[in-house]
Amino acid sequence: MKRNFDGSATFETSDALLSLKPGAEWVIRGDTLTWKDDKQTEPTTSQINTEIARLQAEYDGNKYQRDRAVVYASIADQLDQIYWDKKNGTTIWVDAVTKVKSDNPKP
Repeated sequence: MKRNFDGSATFETSDALLSLKPGAEWVIRGDTLTWKDDKQTEPTTSQINTEIARLQAEYDGNKYQRDRAVVYASIADQLDQIYWDKKNGTTIWVDAVTKVKSDNPKP
């Protein structure tokens, strides 16, 4: 996966190969794939392209998770909020988590 300057990601042939054929031996030089594995069969170009599209769609579909992760309080802070909520009968933690989830909804 190649990270782009805008924070997005682009999946490549190597990502598809790692996903489709874990542990297989292969080399990519430029645009040329050389299959070196005698235990696993080489995937077709169509299979590779389909897997790249699947990986990209999965990554894009999980954007809300990445967006949430950067705004959630740390685990230590969340545990502290939960403790004090229990002790004081408040809902600070639930309110904070609800806000993060509503600001970054799951599609």
